[in-house]
Amino acid sequence: MIPSKKAAGYLGNSNLKPSGVQIEFTEEQVSEYIKCANDPVYFAKKYVKVVTLDKGITPFDLYDYQERLVQALCDNRFVIGKVCRQAGKTTTVGCCYLLHKVLFNQNMSVAILANKLNTARDILGRIREAYEHLPQWLQQGIKEWNKGSIELENGSKILAAATSSSAIRGGSFNIIFLDEFAFVPTTVADEFFSSVYPTITAGQSTQMIIISTPRGLNMFYQLWKSAVTGQNEYYAFEVGWREVPQYPGGPLRDDAWKEQQIKNTSERQFDAEFECSFIGSANTLIDASKLSVLSYGKAKFRNNEGLIIYEEPIKGDESKGTEDHLYFITVDVSKGLGNDDSAFTVIDISTFPYKVVSVFKNNTISPLLLPSYVRAVAVKYNNAYVMVEVNDIGNQVAEILHNDLQYENLIKSSFKGQQGQVIGEGTSAKRNYLGVRTTHPVKKLGCSVLKNLVENDKLIFEDPDIIDQLTTFIAVGESYKADDGHKDDVVMTLVLFAWATRQEFFENVTNRDIRIELYNQEIEKLESEIVPFGFIDDGMGSYGGEWDGKDYWHDAKSGKGSISTQFWMF
Repeated sequence: MIPSKKAAGYLGNSNLKPSGVQIEFTEEQVSEYIKCANDPVYFAKKYVKVVTLDKGITPFDLYDYQERLVQALCDNRFVIGKVCRQAGKTTTVGCCYLLHKVLFNQNMSVAILANKLNTARDILGRIREAYEHLPQWLQQGIKEWNKGSIELENGSKILAAATSSSAIRGGSFNIIFLDEFAFVPTTVADEFFSSVYPTITAGQSTQMIIISTPRGLNMFYQLWKSAVTGQNEYYAFEVGWREVPQYPGGPLRDDAWKEQQIKNTSERQFDAEFECSFIGSANTLIDASKLSVLSYGKAKFRNNEGLIIYEEPIKGDESKGTEDHLYFITVDVSKGLGNDDSAFTVIDISTFPYKVVSVFKNNTISPLLLPSYVRAVAVKYNNAYVMVEVNDIGNQVAEILHNDLQYENLIKSSFKGQQGQVIGEGTSAKRNYLGVRTTHPVKKLGCSVLKNLVENDKLIFEDPDIIDQLTTFIAVGESYKADDGHKDDVVMTLVLFAWATRQEFFENVTNRDIRIELYNQEIEKLESEIVPFGFIDDGMGSYGGEWDGKDYWHDAKSGKGSISTQFWMF
């Protein structure tokens, strides 16, 4: 190459080589360049510098698991990594692998996407920092250098953006790196894969890299689970907290370190961030073992307003002697200000188990517009029964449905003494509601029944938002609610539905007592698995009994139950 003086720098930055500047290589530099081009780990260890909290700018001395990660990226087109916090996963991918790719390949196009734009730009910022500390004979000339993108003289470029369906639409990329993908909202993640993934699979060498700390049973969980079981093409890479030193060059983390972290935060947070548990809370309403086997279904229809349909309404056929299916809609209303969601679920109650066939979720829809949307969906689903939560703004939605839209199948409730709140109108106008109020007894019963329905496979759903919200729907005091930073709007529609299944109105409509159905299943299980126990011999001989639908057995001959002949349901 033609000799030249040291470049003045790109836009005054002497650490960056401008485009068009030629540098004369020594024999040693040529040898080193070839070594670096052939081995990204060698390149990173010898020439890459990163910023650390304790030492500032320091050489990038990769740990064993970081070298294994780089090798996995070199050997596989599709890589998904479940990595604990503070393991340097982002720095490894960005400052070692991606930087190496754009330096030593012509026209390499890379997209860095994260749950937030600032996070993606921070990753690009680390790459820029590492690039500035490379010797100029290893650098490519700079054509573009800003917070959102860089472009090199060899035609390679890196773009940083937030993960969304439109972030890189229309672009052509060799590598897409999704950082902290578990923290991307479920609907955004689904839309992203629907719009972007086909462009990746269209190429022969294009690459998808997904690295994240787990956060619930969302799309990241589904992809990881499929990778581990060999159901997709992703190579599964995992890093546990014990593999990471306590500090640069220090010993590996131990049980004492774990105890200290739990004291400073919480066991739940440690499980999620360091144990890489997809279910970070041990006090979820639904048992963790059940949550872990729930899986997503494929929607038949979705629109931009937030409606997802998994099953179209089933109409009756007179020639076959079949009737229209019955549907039940529960509505949870927000103010439409971009925070909590207005949500409703459509549930087929003609069959048992019950089945969620449609879900709606939107945090910007006006309470004035929501009633029309609910009515349209309700009419579509054979004039479904509609029950609205009316604690706050929901009362306005119910009134519009009833008075303005004159929707007939709107569920009403009233308070009847010791029975509490029940479906149906009472004699006192002051105690009647065009919907249901979520009181403490309503929520308590609803949560209890919902737990039984889900854990006994009596309520079927495949919706990502329901599954995701259930993983963070936790016990707080004597009730349940969304964990900090999460939502429970869709789950609360199921809580209300579960409460409704214990109402006489519901039993009359479906000809089914859910309580008896659940207990029958439990009794059959007990009888098949264990020797009967709990009977007390009262000296009257062997006992023969039958169940009358209550929580005890009674004598089949006398029709009476006594303390000596009761089988208590523990």
